Amino acid sequence: MKTSKEIRTEFIEFFKKYDHTFVPSSPVIPIDDPTLLFTNAGMNQFKDVFLGIGSRPYKRAVNSQKCIRVSGKHNDLEEVGHDTYHHTFFEMLGNWSFGDYFKREAIQWAWELLTEVWKLPKDKLWATVFEGDASEQLEPDEEAERLWKEVTDINPSQVLRFGKKDNFWEMGDTGPCGPCSEIHIDLGPERCDRQDDPDHVCRVNGDCARYIELWNLVFIQFNRDENGVLTPLPDRHVDTGMGFERIVAVLQGVASNYDTDLFRPILTHIGQLVGVDYDRANRDQQVAFRVIADHVRMLTFAITDGALPGNEGRGYVLRRILRRAARYARKLNMHEPFIYQLVPTVVEIMGEAFPEVQEKYAHVMEVIRSEEQSFNKTLDRGIEIFESIVARLQVEGKDEIPGEDAFRLYDTYGFPLDLTRIMAEEKGLRVDEAGFQKAMEAQRERARKATRFTLTVTQADEWVTVTPVEKSSIFLGYETLEAESTIVKYTRQGDRLHVVLAETPFYAEAGGQLGDRGKIVGKDFELEVIDTQKEGDEIVHICRAPEALEITDARVWARVDKAWRLPTMYNHTATHLLHAALRRVLGDHVTQAGSLVAPDRLRFDFTHFKKIERQQLEEIEWMVNQKIQEDLPVEVLFTEFEKARKMGAMALFGEKYSDWVRVIVIDDFSKELCGGTHVRHTGQIGTFVITQETSIASGVRRVEALTGPKAVEFVQRSRDVVFDLDQLLNVQTEELPQKIKEILEENRRLEKELQKLRAGQILNRVEDLLAHSQKIGDVKLVVEQFQDQEMDLLKQLGDRIRQKGKNVVGFFINRANGRVNFVCVVTDDLIKQRGLKAGELVKEAARIAGGGGGGRSHLATAGAKQPEKIPEVIQFVKNRLKEVQK
Repeated sequence: MKTSKEIRTEFIEFFKKYDHTFVPSSPVIPIDDPTLLFTNAGMNQFKDVFLGIGSRPYKRAVNSQKCIRVSGKHNDLEEVGHDTYHHTFFEMLGNWSFGDYFKREAIQWAWELLTEVWKLPKDKLWATVFEGDASEQLEPDEEAERLWKEVTDINPSQVLRFGKKDNFWEMGDTGPCGPCSEIHIDLGPERCDRQDDPDHVCRVNGDCARYIELWNLVFIQFNRDENGVLTPLPDRHVDTGMGFERIVAVLQGVASNYDTDLFRPILTHIGQLVGVDYDRANRDQQVAFRVIADHVRMLTFAITDGALPGNEGRGYVLRRILRRAARYARKLNMHEPFIYQLVPTVVEIMGEAFPEVQEKYAHVMEVIRSEEQSFNKTLDRGIEIFESIVARLQVEGKDEIPGEDAFRLYDTYGFPLDLTRIMAEEKGLRVDEAGFQKAMEAQRERARKATRFTLTVTQADEWVTVTPVEKSSIFLGYETLEAESTIVKYTRQGDRLHVVLAETPFYAEAGGQLGDRGKIVGKDFELEVIDTQKEGDEIVHICRAPEALEITDARVWARVDKAWRLPTMYNHTATHLLHAALRRVLGDHVTQAGSLVAPDRLRFDFTHFKKIERQQLEEIEWMVNQKIQEDLPVEVLFTEFEKARKMGAMALFGEKYSDWVRVIVIDDFSKELCGGTHVRHTGQIGTFVITQETSIASGVRRVEALTGPKAVEFVQRSRDVVFDLDQLLNVQTEELPQKIKEILEENRRLEKELQKLRAGQILNRVEDLLAHSQKIGDVKLVVEQFQDQEMDLLKQLGDRIRQKGKNVVGFFINRANGRVNFVCVVTDDLIKQRGLKAGELVKEAARIAGGGGGGRSHLATAGAKQPEKIPEVIQFVKNRLKEVQK
């Protein structure tokens, strides 16, 4: 039996024999295609060639492309794992011709590979061609049909015609398109999965598993314009695609993709971890096996190529996939992170073909482990909430989960909607998806209203035009900090005046760099610029303005505050140095996730899944300072985006760039696309000090730093603190850590002793508390309030009161951190004779103070967030005791 590695190699070597250049797979994260979340076809990296805006140094290409499909016409995520052929990650084998060979060679070589190299039975192979479309005046592809019968020995009766849906390929509503020819294989009547349907007929392009498509040969020969008119292309191309997992299953003679050597080792590894053999598992467990095996492949390649779990875009897709896998792990009774342990098995299977997964596997494991651990904290609780929703619906006789409930599972417990949908279907329920979207939009609207915007120019405000010009806001700030200009227009916003100039040296906030401050000086007035923002293509200067302002001359002098701009420039260049140093020390997975460049500090957010060790921080800081001391030139290049990318310039994900871009180059250490302002030499920065490193979100870290005089001040203040501690503790500086450690240990010891003393005092008050209890009928009520006490201690106190007294209810109130906690105990005689239960009593009482809780009949606890309601809570307890005695 051929291995998957042999099959992949044979495909590539076959086409190399026919002068095809092997082109490595592009990343699954598209480099320069903003229309795609993920690379989803082999042709993606050649799209520019098909569009006529790019070229390659070769005319023929072959590769195996890594692809991810999680939605849309090509895949249905909810089917993955439930059948044997849907996948989120797969390989696409392909061969291409760019204006070189066409239909004859494509058909001839495809047949040769399938029947002579791979020895597939010719009588089981079928070919389809385009039947034409009269509505679009498209002729049948008689050329392809003729070639199938002329250059191959296929049974002529097994060449069939089909319509546009199956046999006409289009890149989009406009652009390159053309007919395609598909090759299908008949796997035999036993593979039909609709044998129980008496009306079913097995056929090519049917709806059963007997006939499956192996290979699609696309002949790109037309261009569709905006009016839908097709015209022949000057260069005709061939684009073919063969699903690798599917052909491996056929050649290995197995019924399922999951039975191939691409998946079997992963399924075996899962079985070892969960203690269940895949082949002996029940149906639901086998689905879970397949889901996890598929998803860990997708996650491994996506994270290797630079994606990270997050809350938006492709990051949220990864998070959905991982959380879906984690939920299915519960069906295998796995409650701890374990999916990350499967990554080495994926690498073992795929690493030879895709070496990048070997290089990044440790990073991939850490990302998945961290995300698993984070979600596991809420998954079990979310499942409990889901089950309570289901129970409620059963009582109400309803079969649809309300949208607000689905949204609560998403918002509070991180359940993607499709995960809730799957769980609902397992219970025979539907989800109100429209209600979910409504709740989602309501939250977004609340967020929008809560957001404070700096720039408040609205359509309701009238702009006053002073000097009509063809183009305003010409930026001069890269070269100068002051310039003569003309006011183009202005508008008042309360006590602010928004001004647009014809030319300006003021930098508008962008790329994390704060907008400039300074002055605009006219003939009879002076405006203080307190911020500069971008509004469309215009640079808006936000100024303090007097109540009355008359502008008689539009000519002005615009002057940026040097004390604001220069340190901002130091910090911006330092941010680039920091970014480069982080990637060198921590790894290439580090990418910018946000930044702040201000005159007094800098802040850099980046993707990384664990705390940076102190030694690493010191290495990063040292590396940045080394580059500052080398006084490297900071060069500015204007070049085409594609050239910038090829030279290794870093670009921000999600940022839109024009065809020409500005690149900041610092020797061979840093290259970044950037529109900000920078120093001419790194030595101008002076010095660099990291002040803090923190986590701001799952998988996102933040480094804060200072440069120049601010950095020196920070070091001096830190040194002063150390000197003061030396004198205060009477030790040498190097002895400080040990001395402080000893003091802390002694403090902890004394705290424990003090706690024991306080605990003893409280526990010894049992007799006193019983003696001062309140009589509510025949029941003794012991009410006592505490401050910042341990709940376990109050439980012990309650137990002692239960042991000492009869007909007693103890109700203890503990205030801590702005909240209030309750402990309730009930003696056994009251439980038996009066039916009084501590769990019910404390739950109802806590509800009055905006909380909840519960527990057992004799002891229960609760928490609430409204301490001011304590008197009402106590009165409720008294009233409740009166009621049970009636």
